[in-house]
Amino acid sequence: MRVYIPSTLRLLGIACTAGELGPAPLTAYAVTPALREWYAEGDAEELEYAAMAQAARASVGLLAADPDTARRRVVVAAEVSAVPPADGSVELGDARLELHVVIPWTTVAAVHLDAAGAGAMVGKAADLWDAAQNGDDDALFALDSCEGEDLLWYATQEVPDLLAAERSRGGVTGPS
Repeated sequence: MRVYIPSTLRLLGIACTAGELGPAPLTAYAVTPALREWYAEGDAEELEYAAMAQAARASVGLLAADPDTARRRVVVAAEVSAVPPADGSVELGDARLELHVVIPWTTVAAVHLDAAGAGAMVGKAADLWDAAQNGDDDALFALDSCEGEDLLWYATQEVPDLLAAERSRGGVTGPS
C-alpha cells in the first residue's frame, strides 16, 4: 500500500542519512476506507492525490513547528505491506493513519517537494498554522492557497543531490 508521510527538508535529510523514516509512531496518509467513502466518485489516481494533498497540508504543520527549516512542503511516498485498520474514530474523508513501524528508506518510492518559488506562500501558511487550527478565516485561506501549488516529483536517487543543492542555498541544515 502506498502511504504519504509529511516531512520537511530537514527531516528528509535526517531520513536519507539514517536510511529510514522514524521514529515510530509515524503519521501517514493513504487511501483509507474513510477517504474512499467520502470521495466515492474518485478513481484510484484521484484518491491517491487526495491522500497526498492531506499529507502536504500536514507538512505545513511540521514547518510551523520548525521555523528554521526551509518553507517548502515535503511528502515522502513509500510502500508498506500492511496498514492497521481504522478504529472507527476517523472522520469521513480522513486519509490519516498512524504507523507503528519505522519506514526503511528502501521502501521510499518518491519524494514530492514544493518548487522554491512556493516558499513565501508556504511560509505564510506555516506562520498562520495555529490560527488556522483555531478556525481563523484568513489563516485557513493562507493554508488552502498552498494547495494551488503542485508538488514536484523526485526519484529516491535524486534526493541526495537535491539535499546537497538545498544545503548550498541554505535551505537545509542538519546531517549531510
